[in-house]
Amino acid sequence: QVQLVESGGGLVQAGGSLRLSCAASRSTSSFLTMAWYRQAPGKQRELVASLTSRGTTNYADSVKGRFTISRDNAKSTVYLQMNSVKPEDTAVYYCSVYFSGATYWGQGTQVTVSS
Repeated sequence: QVQLVESGGGLVQAGGSLRLSCAASRSTSSFLTMAWYRQAPGKQRELVASLTSRGTTNYADSVKGRFTISRDNAKSTVYLQMNSVKPEDTAVYYCSVYFSGATYWGQGTQVTVSS
């Protein structure tokens, strides 16, 4: 079992920055894949960014060059640095990890970008 707790969401103006954190109940070095997803009202949940245990990253086209996923194994935390945010980035952001054959999710954190 893995527990994930997101934090760092809030209200930010367009063009600003925000850093989301996802604290895990076990070391992030044990996860094959870590990822951030988001779900806007009336839309399906979509992948924002992912990071494998080997350090390979993948980003949605809509956030490339603006968002960065990273991890701190010593703190068992996964981050999503969000720069140059846009109103269309408004959504609930979820942390997800793949561990021992199962996918685990956090409870989500709301990000609202004002224009």
